[in-house]
Amino acid sequence: MCRVYNTIGCLNTIQLELVKNDIDEFNSLNELIDFQKNFHVNKEKIISDHNILIEEERKLLENEITEFNILIPQRINDLEKQLRNKLDYLNQKIEDLPQANSIVGIIKDYWINLVIHINFWYIQFLFPLRINFFKYQAKKLILNKKKRFEYLSTNFNDAVYKSSLLDLQKNERKNEIINTLNNTIYGAFGEQKVENVFKKLSDDYILINDFCYTFQTALKHNGDYIKSIQIDHLLISLSGIFLIETKNWSNDSINNLDLRSPVEQIHRTSFALFKILSEITSKSNLNFTRQNWGNRKIPVKNIIVFTGNVPKEQFQFIKILGLTQLLSYIEYFNASFTPNETQQIADSLINLSRQTQVTSRLNI
Repeated sequence: MCRVYNTIGCLNTIQLELVKNDIDEFNSLNELIDFQKNFHVNKEKIISDHNILIEEERKLLENEITEFNILIPQRINDLEKQLRNKLDYLNQKIEDLPQANSIVGIIKDYWINLVIHINFWYIQFLFPLRINFFKYQAKKLILNKKKRFEYLSTNFNDAVYKSSLLDLQKNERKNEIINTLNNTIYGAFGEQKVENVFKKLSDDYILINDFCYTFQTALKHNGDYIKSIQIDHLLISLSGIFLIETKNWSNDSINNLDLRSPVEQIHRTSFALFKILSEITSKSNLNFTRQNWGNRKIPVKNIIVFTGNVPKEQFQFIKILGLTQLLSYIEYFNASFTPNETQQIADSLINLSRQTQVTSRLNI
């Protein structure tokens, strides 16, 4: 089976964008599409869920207010009873002190009385504070609950709106981000179809998905400058290199869109790839670069693959193919390199490729 390097470019772009925006709950592209289709259903479900939450909160507040009206007076009575019991206990300790019959006994009795009276005064001062503080806290708590209950009862829809607002905004933002990736999502399906076709090839073939390269010095080409390139697929074979751009266009797009844009794109990337390969062969020790008859070039064949209907137009130096035509075209050419030479070319390009990747659960 063909050896594959790198994630397909469109999928990698989607992963990068979703992770950057903290969206990583989707496992497949179909889940993204389902989210788009069910956006309004999800919106209604969020509102419905918060309706239930607010109604449950209102019922809970109603029950708590009823319970607190019973429990708070009981707690106040318990605190007052604790105060009386402690004071009665200290009074009883004073009465139970034995009669002193000596100077030492009198002094001891004095200190015990002093300690008991200090505790007595302290409790008389502290417990009323505790009771008043509890009354204040209880009054404040029940007042807040009553205010919230009255608000929920008279402004239920407003409460639901405020409760659901953050989730609705997150849902809206997620939908906006996924919508911007719509073309890339369908592009990923197309690129995956192409990769699946190439996987049927033998392991003499090496596929580099999403080949990315940035030039230190921009290349001048047709009055423009090329600073960086991105190629959907580079297939390295015994017969040379195939530069492949994938288009997952609908029939309407094929009829309405201008093919010159992808053709110009592939001319641009092909020129840049030629420069990269020239530099590789001139600076490396690859043993196929020089033969008795001179420098030996690495042939590059340009292909635009359409995963749906195939346009009838043809262009010089670029082959327009459908998925079913791809393998027969690739396998048509005779070998120009040995497997070892092919691996050397592939290794050089793999080392140059700079695909930015992230950890993501999303897959095709």
